[in-house]
Amino acid sequence: MRGRLDDWRASGMLGQLIRFGIAGGLSTVIYAAVYLPLTTFVFDRRHAVYAVPFAFAVAVTAGFFLHSRWSFKDHGSRDRGGWQQAQFVAVQASGMALNALVTWIGTAQFGLPAWAPLLPAVLLATIFTFILNRWLVFA
Repeated sequence: MRGRLDDWRASGMLGQLIRFGIAGGLSTVIYAAVYLPLTTFVFDRRHAVYAVPFAFAVAVTAGFFLHSRWSFKDHGSRDRGGWQQAQFVAVQASGMALNALVTWIGTAQFGLPAWAPLLPAVLLATIFTFILNRWLVFA
């Protein structure tokens, strides 16, 4: 394990992973800052899902700039125009879908409380989106 960590450090991937986690955390805070007021003051609780597209759009926009200019700053190219932004949105949407799937399996299929699948869902989505962003979007 120590050798693998040294390899990641030497290749720059360890730094990217740490920055990716911090930027993802900031994107999550931004998402919550949009989602929670909308679900409290605009949409009825039964229609809270209507707030998701607005929160997702704001968080993904901020996330793109955080990841492209900081998380993967010394990795790959940034001159691919709108195609790179479209790939980023698709990767983030797939991460959101994976998160939703894990949450649905945990709550609807296994009857777990709503908070129980949170950690595995976030961990899987983070690993999944990091890999896709590093080797596809910011390659």
